[in-house]
Amino acid sequence: MIRKPRGSIAWLLVCWAATAHASQPAPPPVVEGPLAARLDACLDQHAHNGFSGSILVAQEGQVILSKGYGVADRSRKTPVTADTVFDICSLSKQFTAAAILKLEMQGQLQVTDPIDKFFAGVPPDKRRITLHHLLTHTAGLPNILGDDSPPNSREEMLREALALKLRFQPGQRWAYSNLGYSLLAAVVELRSGVSFERFLRDNVFEPAGLSETGFRLPDWPPDAIAHGYRRGADLGSPLAHHMAADGPYWNLRGNGGVLSTVGDLYRWHVALQDENVLSQAAKEKYFAPHMREDATDQRFYGYGWTMTTTNRGTKRIGHSGSDGIFRSDFAWYPDENVLLIITSNVAEQSCLSVERHLLPIIFEK
Repeated sequence: MIRKPRGSIAWLLVCWAATAHASQPAPPPVVEGPLAARLDACLDQHAHNGFSGSILVAQEGQVILSKGYGVADRSRKTPVTADTVFDICSLSKQFTAAAILKLEMQGQLQVTDPIDKFFAGVPPDKRRITLHHLLTHTAGLPNILGDDSPPNSREEMLREALALKLRFQPGQRWAYSNLGYSLLAAVVELRSGVSFERFLRDNVFEPAGLSETGFRLPDWPPDAIAHGYRRGADLGSPLAHHMAADGPYWNLRGNGGVLSTVGDLYRWHVALQDENVLSQAAKEKYFAPHMREDATDQRFYGYGWTMTTTNRGTKRIGHSGSDGIFRSDFAWYPDENVLLIITSNVAEQSCLSVERHLLPIIFEK
């Protein structure tokens, strides 16, 4: 387990959440030690070839690299920094899963509950679907209802979702479903009585010290948020797309759309090392390899996390995300005490490709 690094550069990053958005300058980039210098040189080359994004690397509980590369807004020539806000896409699922586990800790539900405990009019073929099935992509639901942009309500999303034909019987196998995580967000709202973002803010983000994570509530200044780019076209800020007054519309809510920084994602990782947000029992469910994703024994899905075995025989816990504009990757190697977080605003640049170039440097013998 990565220790909480008090008295270090990493701890300064943890404490940075308390600073104001506009009144304080961004902290300087962190490039600490020979390994970080080699990683920085590699990333400079990626930036020269078109990569734009923020990177954080922690080793043995210490942040050795936290830096931005490329441009957040080309028209203004705003550079990416370690504090630039990105759409983290499907990394959002880990927060949805944490919200469900938090409600279970509060006695509001159990992950074994069927969905007809929360939704009216569930048809017979879907009454066996449980929250656990939704969390593990084993409910049999299709991946999506449509694209992210329709301004649909929660009730409209639920009506359409419950009318769809299942791909397989609940629990039979694994198939990725963004829609399942939208249903989980609906459960959070219905059981808590507040908006999805408000529940996350009060019960997950704030206890973990995340002040730069959310949909609307952080109220970032415009130049704090990276514009997205695809084939050279400026697609603007994520806040200009798919957003209602209280967060994304329901084809995206719960399964994506959270905005964050690499620093906040690191703070989230640190918070998961203790019980400030999730109890030990909840974390055992959170990180358990519940369902095999393919025919091998190398890739399993937990609650918003994928567990794989590296070619070094060590464990990798992580998730990636992409909406065709922004990309993100979160990779924790607990056996080797390494964390790698990548966010990007250029659709053509793969975070996984960047990771593949960084890993031989990090794990070189």
